[in-house]
Amino acid sequence: MVELDQFKGIILTYETPLYEMRDSLDEAGKERKLEELRKRIEEPDFWDSPEESTKVMKEMKSLEGVLDTLKDLRSAYDDILTLIDMGYEEEDVTLVKEIQEELEDFEKRFDTLRVETLLSGEYDKDNAIVTIHAGAGGTESNDWANMLYRMYHRYAEQKNFSVSVLDFVAGDITGIKAITFEVEGENAYGYLKSEKGIHRLVRISPFNAAGKRQTSFASVDVVPDIATDIDVDIEDDDLKIDTYRASGAGGQHVNKTSSAIRITHLPTGIVVQCQNERSQHFNKEKAMQILKVRLQLLKEQEQADKVSDIRGEMKEIGFGSQIRSYIMQPYTMVKDHRTGEETGNVNAVLDGSLDLFINAYLKGGKK
Repeated sequence: MVELDQFKGIILTYETPLYEMRDSLDEAGKERKLEELRKRIEEPDFWDSPEESTKVMKEMKSLEGVLDTLKDLRSAYDDILTLIDMGYEEEDVTLVKEIQEELEDFEKRFDTLRVETLLSGEYDKDNAIVTIHAGAGGTESNDWANMLYRMYHRYAEQKNFSVSVLDFVAGDITGIKAITFEVEGENAYGYLKSEKGIHRLVRISPFNAAGKRQTSFASVDVVPDIATDIDVDIEDDDLKIDTYRASGAGGQHVNKTSSAIRITHLPTGIVVQCQNERSQHFNKEKAMQILKVRLQLLKEQEQADKVSDIRGEMKEIGFGSQIRSYIMQPYTMVKDHRTGEETGNVNAVLDGSLDLFINAYLKGGKK
């Protein structure tokens, strides 16, 4: 059957890439590391340090996930070839649909894992610190910033990442003026670095009684939460440190003491804030860590060969500067203006289905 010939031709093209992927992901090295970690958790003092034990367990889970995926892909490859052989022998046309579904699932899983091999940047494996700022437009833009935060929160959940809010400024009526949050997980920065830029929404405004279409903008900034201590010289005289009363979304968890910290680096104008911790000391420590990261990235930006990989260019929050448009009226479409990738399922994207756009960006696709 012609269909079986086509299917076999497609699946056989994956034979060499499957072996190459084993090498690029260092399957043997990961198996050795996993065995070391398993021996480590059997040691009597393993649970004495909750921080260290948590770190080890997360690393084990990550290694097991990659190794299991590689094993499952090889098994699926063999299963598809077996189904094709059965189709030839039995001349059973009902197998064609099953083979097609299995092949599509295989290609999707293979592509997802292949993207992980592209995450080889200096900071790709680090956690990510994401900041969303609403553009001009008041309530409309504040609501859009809130929608973006929800989108990234859902995406993080799908990736089994954790999210913690570091700073929050509520909108006057609804939504968010600004929010900074940390996304913790394997390759979090590697994936989310693609989201840095201006995001544009077009919809019929729920806040406009006339039911007119409204265009809103919000900016997304993403930096890695570099785990190691960064050697950046900061003079005390270059810092302006302010304290203020911390409060959560919608006035929740209002802190009666001024424990939130705002640090301004006077020479560069960089401002960082943190109100996540109840302790002023911890908030200051976290804010200084973020400031060091931003200064380090600013230093690296001066090297032209690293600009695009590390931070890229942040443009004015307005027309003509967006990296992605989310259009809900008069038609539905989300389009990334850098890669040309698009989809008509706006609701799925706003519900966290970002792999289409992130994968295209990581592959360097231009259309």
